[in-house]
Amino acid sequence: MTSVHRELAAGRWRELTFLEQMANVGSEVERAIRWKEKGRPDVSMRAFERALELLDLTVADPGNRRRLKELSRVRETLADHFVFDNEYSSTDRSWQRYFHPFAYAARAAGGR
Repeated sequence: MTSVHRELAAGRWRELTFLEQMANVGSEVERAIRWKEKGRPDVSMRAFERALELLDLTVADPGNRRRLKELSRVRETLADHFVFDNEYSSTDRSWQRYFHPFAYAARAAGGR
């Protein structure tokens, strides 16, 4: 998978707060859900891949070391939901409920 977010991968991602990082991941997950609902699995999969890329950048951020367990579980269950057999029985709505608070909190904090 080639990097879509080259500028972010080059270091800008680490300038964002954890809330901002997760809100951005959630935005891509939301896009994946919406495109899936519109019957565009190809576009949905590209959004999902962008979400994984951003999640991997979040995992690689040294400031998030204490969150590695949660981030790894999120990655595993996202992949299970969008690509594999959904053994964890997650739903589009459960992912929205997980990510929306990050967007709200990032917005309420004014980005910092």
